[in-house]
Amino acid sequence: MSVPEEHKKSAPKKISFAIFVVSTSRYKLISKGKKVEDKTGDIITSLINKANYSVVHREIIPDEVSFIRKSLLKATKLMEADVIIFAGGTGLSPKDVTLEAIYPLLNKDIPGFGELFRFLSYQEIGSSALLSRAIAGIYKEKVVFCLPGSPNACKLALEKLILPEIGHILKHVREK
Repeated sequence: MSVPEEHKKSAPKKISFAIFVVSTSRYKLISKGKKVEDKTGDIITSLINKANYSVVHREIIPDEVSFIRKSLLKATKLMEADVIIFAGGTGLSPKDVTLEAIYPLLNKDIPGFGELFRFLSYQEIGSSALLSRAIAGIYKEKVVFCLPGSPNACKLALEKLILPEIGHILKHVREK
């Protein structure tokens, strides 16, 4: 058995997630009492549940630095989430500020996540993958992923990278 296989074998099996879909337009509609479709949140939730993990919080938030940071703090302090996913706000538009909000707060980053995500994306969508600013890192013993808002991008990230390795990642994060 390889070392990664040994680590995975002793990794936590009960893992909880908080999901924040970053979309100012949908947030404004919700604020006005309108019902909105959330395909991205639905796919993320479905894949997490299918992997026998739990979703302890799910919310649509605006693409604003202060709101995103408050959401990270809320997920860290008030929820029992081991993993925090932000989906959306990772593009190149001036309005896309998820990374500007999250990256400076990370204790450690996981550069391999973004590199592998872009590689896998390239295989699916070609050179447009270079526009992705997907990242992962650690914030106060919580694993944080910032993903594009596209349902297909989230599906790719969860199926190929996050869900197969999350227990292994948490095992290392929690080592004393």
